[in-house]
Amino acid sequence: MNIKDAVVLVTGANRGIGLAFAQALLARGARKVYAAARNPSTVTLPGVQALQLDVTNPEEVAAAALHAADVTLVINNAGIAQPGGFLSEDSEAVARRIFETNFFGMLNMSKAFAPLLKANGGGALLNVLSVASWVNGGELAAYSASKSAAWSLTNALRHELAGQKTQVLGLHMAYVDTDLTRGLDAPKSSPEEIVQRALDGLEAGADEVLADALTQQVRQGLTAPRPVYLPQAD
Repeated sequence: MNIKDAVVLVTGANRGIGLAFAQALLARGARKVYAAARNPSTVTLPGVQALQLDVTNPEEVAAAALHAADVTLVINNAGIAQPGGFLSEDSEAVARRIFETNFFGMLNMSKAFAPLLKANGGGALLNVLSVASWVNGGELAAYSASKSAAWSLTNALRHELAGQKTQVLGLHMAYVDTDLTRGLDAPKSSPEEIVQRALDGLEAGADEVLADALTQQVRQGLTAPRPVYLPQAD
């Protein structure tokens, strides 16, 4: 997938990783960037087209597909998180809310835009996932579960869309220095670093990008004698 002259839609493009994607896409020569956000007035980056889009709202997803019918790359970046485990009193409500954005929102966008990508030559989907797709320690239980589901969705879409020559890339990373992780005391990558590696992988034809060292370590640890997703001895 070539970025130069591409027409791209980025969800959650008003801040964090989404904003970094929009900036990098313009720098790499994208012909048009639709910067989608629930409140388009928060999109202030020059050179993009602000687009109102709540990925949990089917009517807004359908309207976005009509407006951005020339799209060749969709970046499913919109996501939310909330601390807490599954035994918390409000865990069911929290899980439903997070899944609506992180899983069903990605599904809504993929279904709406897959026919447009086909009509425009195939193009690509880039789904922003997480190292939490593979490991759930309970601190962000619903978020981790939603990212596991989004990883499975991404893997299925890769098979379903192969016939129309749509590249599907899953982006995995650990902590990134954004509003989402502001309260976490842990080493963090910059959004710009993550986005550069993601777009390099996209242009190289990759199916997955493991965008930082911790993610690469965790991926290797999935096949350890005691896999990293199990409690580890002190």
